[in-house]
Amino acid sequence: MIPATPVSVRRRIRRTGPPARPARLTLIAGTAVLGAALTACSGGAAASGRAAGAGHTAASSPAPDTRISVNLRGTAATAGKPVTVTLAAGKLRRVTVSADGGDALTGRISTDGRTWTSARVAAPGTAYRVEAQDTRGGSDSAGFTTAAADRVNKLTLAPGKNTTVGIAQPLSIVFDNPVKDRAAVEKALKVSTSNDTEGSWGWLRDHSGRDRVDWRPREYWKSGTRITLDADLNGIDSGPSGGWFVRDYATTFTIGSSQVVKVDLDRHRLALKRDGRTVMDVPMSAGTPGGDKASWRGTAVLMAKEGTINMRSETVGLGHTYDKMVDYSMRLTWSGMYAHAAPWNAAYFGVANHSSGCVGMSDADAASLYRQAHVGDPFEITGADAKGTVAEGNGYGAWNVSWTDWKSRSALG
Repeated sequence: MIPATPVSVRRRIRRTGPPARPARLTLIAGTAVLGAALTACSGGAAASGRAAGAGHTAASSPAPDTRISVNLRGTAATAGKPVTVTLAAGKLRRVTVSADGGDALTGRISTDGRTWTSARVAAPGTAYRVEAQDTRGGSDSAGFTTAAADRVNKLTLAPGKNTTVGIAQPLSIVFDNPVKDRAAVEKALKVSTSNDTEGSWGWLRDHSGRDRVDWRPREYWKSGTRITLDADLNGIDSGPSGGWFVRDYATTFTIGSSQVVKVDLDRHRLALKRDGRTVMDVPMSAGTPGGDKASWRGTAVLMAKEGTINMRSETVGLGHTYDKMVDYSMRLTWSGMYAHAAPWNAAYFGVANHSSGCVGMSDADAASLYRQAHVGDPFEITGADAKGTVAEGNGYGAWNVSWTDWKSRSALG
């Protein structure tokens, strides 16, 4: 086939007659198509002279599409979900999701650069502002507000913040409302220790009847250990009838000296051991055996040093047996077992168990123990004269559960 003569060449050919009409139609038609192509490609801008002379056009690139889309929208967005920000085209460089009156949500950009996902979920009743920048300098913003919580769950933490406690003190959390989604809650509870102590969460029913979760080490804490809990619960739904958590919680505490109180119900004696050395060994009288007045055995943990308090028998289901002001009171269980001064019972110290369930001593001995004991010290109670073993929720009775059984109580397996 013979190549067609270019238009520019045809214009220089001397003609002896009028040009053929078909050639002129072809030229006009080609110019119309080119113009249409320029308009479609360059948005109506005129073609450069250099490009036209070379037989093609110069077209500017389309403006980058910096629009973002967010998975949560409107003024009643669903809380409890991660925030996902997606760029229409290109790659994200930075995304900021800030909460009205709260901390910004941290997150990560996907490997393809198109999507950013928050590390934490959106909290209920919170307004969020989303700001995004791409790698080409473009930016976009958006905003949304989550629906308010119809029910709020709260909690009580022990031990108190920046306290020093004994070697048996667990981290203990009691919830105001039931916790059905225990796995979601437990994932938000982060425990760190200064020496990588092995431990586990375990769920139980508190003596009050409320849901509770404790973190205890496999063995007693080592003296000097520093423990931190970060409970990142804001935005977590505890499940039906429980409600949402609308704030985070945190506490830090330190383990003091290594002390164990040994209570021998059969020998009627109490000993305080510090770092394995006996520093106190005194006579005492515990609960009268054979009924409800008997003491508990097992490991109880000193919950609080309450000083002088009024003890009344009806508060622990023993009728109108006693109503006394009692000095140097040290609480061991929620059900009312204490170690305290009991001078009225002096005839039985070291001889027999003859109290209404508590471990009684002389004023001097009780004062000495009260001065030296720490909240969190274990009271290891042994002997036959007991009514049973301290339950997990009756104070801090988790030490009476084997390590294997305790780990099985974690909602995370």
